[in-house]
Amino acid sequence: MKLTGKLIDTSIDFITKKPKLTFLINNNITSIEELENVDLLDIEAKKHREKRGINANNYAWKIITQIGNVLSKSKEEVYLEMLKKYGQSQMISVYDYIDVSKFLKYYEEAGESLLNGKLFKHYKVYTGTSEYDTKEMSIFIDGVVEDAKELGIPTDTPEQIARYKEAWK
Repeated sequence: MKLTGKLIDTSIDFITKKPKLTFLINNNITSIEELENVDLLDIEAKKHREKRGINANNYAWKIITQIGNVLSKSKEEVYLEMLKKYGQSQMISVYDYIDVSKFLKYYEEAGESLLNGKLFKHYKVYTGTSEYDTKEMSIFIDGVVEDAKELGIPTDTPEQIARYKEAWK
């Protein structure tokens, strides 16, 4: 059962000294009885984000694949190029002897420096689009579409693309 709601109260249990959370649930629950007799639940609470439409993601990959075909590159190579041009990123610094390829998927080395006699490498780390919110994905798709147009690749009409974006809200 996956629900949305709002945290409305917190308290500490008098006997166990453990925190108690009270949520106001947005959904109508018809089978709460199935939860009442369960000893242990997996619970996750995080800030709600609207999911972007699967059409938006499919469309981005369709265009990326077509760009790859024109440039004789894999769609993964083109995807990384698009992340670098239109995506979200952050800088991190690690000791020079750490192999970051074991921990990072999309990154590039940005330099190195000495700090207190220790060598650090700096990396620009790109966030994959699966982590993007609606605005970030919109910027990414707009960039990919512009690159496709420059290569003479047909794209959906601005009206169709606007419908994809509208569906993300």
